[in-house]
Amino acid sequence: MAYTFALVDVFSDRPFGGNQLAVFPDADGIGEQTMQRLAREFNFSETTFVVSPRDPAHSCRIRIFTPTQELPIAGHPTIGTAAVLAESAPDRQTFTVEEGVGPVTVSVDGRTIQLHLRAPVYESTDEAPSAAALAEALCLPEDAVVDSWYAGIGLRFCFVQLAGPELVDKARLDRSAWEASIADGWSPHVYVLAGTPGDDANVYSRFFAPALGVEEDPATGSAAASLVASLARRSPGRNRTHRMTISQGVVMGRPSTLHATAHTEDGTLTEVIVGGHAVIVGRGTMTLPTEAV
Repeated sequence: MAYTFALVDVFSDRPFGGNQLAVFPDADGIGEQTMQRLAREFNFSETTFVVSPRDPAHSCRIRIFTPTQELPIAGHPTIGTAAVLAESAPDRQTFTVEEGVGPVTVSVDGRTIQLHLRAPVYESTDEAPSAAALAEALCLPEDAVVDSWYAGIGLRFCFVQLAGPELVDKARLDRSAWEASIADGWSPHVYVLAGTPGDDANVYSRFFAPALGVEEDPATGSAAASLVASLARRSPGRNRTHRMTISQGVVMGRPSTLHATAHTEDGTLTEVIVGGHAVIVGRGTMTLPTEAV
């Protein structure tokens, strides 16, 4: 059996930047175990498989796999998959896709694609790892850690605000220290950032996710959604719009730019939007033995 795939660089306006993604746009007939094996074969942060929707009113269902597991939602896979869908339906500007968290709306304007999460389920906890534990896990001095908190929309994150961008570049995940103090916490996924995450802020970040089989991710849309939602939840005012621009992947040589927006009404988080560019850089065919499908 032959299945076509596309290679997409997401959160970049040019090839060889952003976050790599493999998209199988016609994946009906590929079994779950084979999807996982294919994701491990490509070994990108994620690989997506487009299958028929459960609700015929929706565009499709997207299944998202890291090299080790399936995810309920993720930003760059959704946006990159939408770029492939839009190429085959150039007159469409919106797609409603099914993911593990339910229906998700994606809007397309040229190479700019936005993921819209309406009435998102935001999770947080008062639990937080100590500055000392985080500093040890990141191979940094304790006074490098300014703040830390847990939050998530679909996928949970441990956010660590550092004192400056040079410290973000210097961070290195010590697996032994991470396993001893972070891996079994509310979230094992460590997202480090510099810059005050206020309105219209510019944030510089990196993301370490060994629990997902990803040592470092060059662009993380779900983290951008959770970060701007955290800003909205922490900020005063009941009806507000919060925006930020996030730079990620620089140290990896895959610079990425993500734009994130959160809307609140009467103190309730009503919508989170994550957007950026996506570039299709290649295509191919994967031939699978019948017994492997």
